[in-house]
Amino acid sequence: MTPKQFLALLLALSVALHLGCAAAFVAWREGARPGGALLIGGSTAGAAGGLYLAAVSAYR
Repeated sequence: MTPKQFLALLLALSVALHLGCAAAFVAWREGARPGGALLIGGSTAGAAGGLYLAAVSAYR
């Protein structure tokens, strides 16, 4: 893995983590229970990571 690919992967993980945290916080503030908000945040992070990996595989 080249340094450029490694940095791109770290950026994608960072963006996915930030999106997940933001979604969990918004869900919690809107009245979801903490467990439900955590599931919403985790699914958002997973979806963002999946979209990134799908885009990388389509590019190749």
